[in-house]
Amino acid sequence: MKITEPHKEHIVAHHFANSKHEFDSARLGMWIFLVTEVLFFGALFVAYAFLRWSYPEIFVEAHHILSWKMGALNTAILIFSSFTMVMAIRSAQLNQRLKTSLYLITTMICAFGFLVVKFFEYSAKIHHGYLPAKYFVAHGASEYLHLFFGLYFTMTGLHGIHVLVGIGLIIWLLLRNRKGHFYSNYYTPLEMVGLYWHFVDLVWIFLFPLFYLVG
Repeated sequence: MKITEPHKEHIVAHHFANSKHEFDSARLGMWIFLVTEVLFFGALFVAYAFLRWSYPEIFVEAHHILSWKMGALNTAILIFSSFTMVMAIRSAQLNQRLKTSLYLITTMICAFGFLVVKFFEYSAKIHHGYLPAKYFVAHGASEYLHLFFGLYFTMTGLHGIHVLVGIGLIIWLLLRNRKGHFYSNYYTPLEMVGLYWHFVDLVWIFLFPLFYLVG
């Protein structure tokens, strides 16, 4: 459904020459931010590589403890959410406010679905004592398995925090879209949040095979 009422013209901030300059600056800033995020997660991936090389046996054991089906479900959920985020941006470009909101809501539902799956997965691990460091109380496990789960909870937990941040940003976009802030000539916030969400999805695409499939 296309919007027929006129849009209020977006006011470009005084330090930008025009709307294109504003968009290009926002995109550059977001890419710089994402590079810092890559460096942040990169250090954790280095820690993963070190532990994988030092204690390969614990990864083989953990491979049978983690539920690859839950991991695969969450992978499918996030991949679909990337599609709906792209469609939300496309709908804004076509002045389809209702569709923009529907796609954003679908993306948010996927994000909550991801967290629900992680909740059940975490609950099972906690119940069986597969916790980091001194809190590891699982019976019949190898001596260094707590190192694996320390890394597992750190990396997937930080990723989960990023998903929560993404939910907050999507709610912000929904509120702004309801007021008619986004249309064919202005959708910069949608584009920037979209870049962030794709990054969150990409990180999980690396986490899933490294923790759930590599045995």
